[in-house]
Amino acid sequence: METLNFLMQGFDVATRPTNLLMALFGAFVGTVVGMLPGLGPINGVALLLPLAFALGLPPETALILLAAVYLGCEYGGRISAILLNVPGCAASVMTSLDGNPLARQGKAGIALSLSAMSSFVGSTIATCGVILFAPLLAKWAVAFGPAEYFVMMIFAIACLGGMVGDKPVKTLMAALIGLGLATVGVDSTTGVYRFTFGSVSLSDGIQFIIVVIGFFSVSEVLLMLEKTHSGQKAVKTGGRLLFNFKEFCFSFATMVRSSLAGFVIGVLPGAGATIASAMTYMSEKRLAGASGKFGEGDLRGLAAPEAANNASACGSLIPMLTLGVPGSGTTAVMIGALTLYNITPGPLLFEQQPDVVWGLIASLLIGNVILLAMNIPLVGVFSKMLSVPNWVLVPAITAISMVGVYAVHSTTFDLVLMVGLGVFGYILRKLDFPLSAIILGFVLGELMEDNLRRALSISAGELGILWSSPISLTLWVLTALMLGMPGLRWWRARRAARAVNA
Repeated sequence: METLNFLMQGFDVATRPTNLLMALFGAFVGTVVGMLPGLGPINGVALLLPLAFALGLPPETALILLAAVYLGCEYGGRISAILLNVPGCAASVMTSLDGNPLARQGKAGIALSLSAMSSFVGSTIATCGVILFAPLLAKWAVAFGPAEYFVMMIFAIACLGGMVGDKPVKTLMAALIGLGLATVGVDSTTGVYRFTFGSVSLSDGIQFIIVVIGFFSVSEVLLMLEKTHSGQKAVKTGGRLLFNFKEFCFSFATMVRSSLAGFVIGVLPGAGATIASAMTYMSEKRLAGASGKFGEGDLRGLAAPEAANNASACGSLIPMLTLGVPGSGTTAVMIGALTLYNITPGPLLFEQQPDVVWGLIASLLIGNVILLAMNIPLVGVFSKMLSVPNWVLVPAITAISMVGVYAVHSTTFDLVLMVGLGVFGYILRKLDFPLSAIILGFVLGELMEDNLRRALSISAGELGILWSSPISLTLWVLTALMLGMPGLRWWRARRAARAVNA
C-alpha cells in the first residue's frame, strides 16, 4: 500500500504540464537520435544534459526529460537496423538479424510496428519490476563482483556460437576479431601503447561509432553498389503497415520472457542492453529449435532483442537510484545530471527526494505510452525510406555516416579507418562471417579487460578468484556446455547419418 501511495505521488509529479511536455519532447528527440547510426542513448542524453541544466529545469523535470530521451533512443535504434541493416546503437545489432530480412521480404511495416510493440511490452514490464522489486534486486546485484562479471562476459562470447548454429567456428572467429579491435590503444593501467603502429590517432583506441558504421554502414553501401542501377530499390516495399493479432500472439510469449530476462540483466551494473539483447536472442533461437527461421525473418527474433533492450534500459535505473552505481553508460550520464543538482543517488534517495524518484518511475510508464502512440502512426513514414532508389540512398547513407564519424574527433584519419573497416567487413560478409559477433566482441572486450584487472587486483594476482564463488562456477559450467554444443551437434548428426546409411 505504501508503494502505491508513492506511485500516486509520482504520477502527480509526472502529469504536470511541464513534465508531460518534456517527456513528449524527449521521446521525439530520442527517437530521432536513435535512428542515426552510431549515436545511441549515451550521446542523446549527453547532448540534452547541458540544455536541461541551462534552462533551469527542476531536478525531477530534468530527469524525466533525460529518461524519455533514453527510452526514445532504445525505440529509435531499431528503425535504421530494420530498414537499412545499419544498427542505430549496439543494442540494435541483434534486431537487424531478423528485422532487415523481414524488410527485404516486403514486411517492413510489420517489423517496425511489432518492434515498437515489443519495446512497449519490455519497458512496461520492466517499469513494473522497478516499482515492485527495486530494493530486493539492488541487493542481489551487489553479489556480482568483477570476477563474476568477467566470467559472464566469457559466457556471453561462448553463447555467440548459438546465434549462427551452422557456422559456430566463423562466429567465434568473428568475436575474437572484435576482441582484438578492443585491445587497440593505450593500456589504462601500464600506459603501454598496444597495436597502434606508431599512430597517435589510435592511442585512444578505435571508437565504437567507427566500428559500427564501418562494418555495417560502409559494408552495406558496398553490397548495395553491387546491385545499383537507375531506379532499382534496396528492398521490397508495400504490404501491411501493422502486425495482425495472430502475429502478436505468436510473439507475445517471446516478448514476456525476453522482457523479464532483459530486466534482470539490466539490474546488473555494467551489463547493459547489448548483452541483454544478445542473450535473449540466443535463448529464443534455442527454444524455437528446428521450427525457427532465425536470421531469415523470424518475428520472434525481432521481438526478443527489442523487448530485452528496452527492459534492460529500465532495469539499469535500479542500481543508479538505490546504490548510486550506474547500470549502464547512459545512467552514468544521468548520475552526472543528479550531481549537478547536488543530489546524491543511493539508498537514502527514496526518503530524501521521493518526488524525483517516483516522478521518474511514473514518467517511464507515461513515456512508454507516448512512444508507442508516436511510433505506430509513423510506421508508414518510416517505410517510405524503402522506396528510395539505391542511387539516392547510397550517397545519403555515406554522407550521414561520414558526418557521424567525423564528429567524434574531427580527423580525416577516422574517415579512412571507417572505410578500411568497411572494406574488411564487406569481405567478411562475402565470406559469410556474422558481423554482429564482431560488434559484440568489441563491446565486451573492454568490459572483460576492466573486470579481469579489478578481480586480479582484489586477489593480489591469484587466478583462483575467477572460480571461487558459486556464481562464477555456475557460469564456467554453462560456458563449457556452450562450447561443447557444436561438437555434440556434429557428433549426433554424424551418428544419425551412419544409422541411415546402415
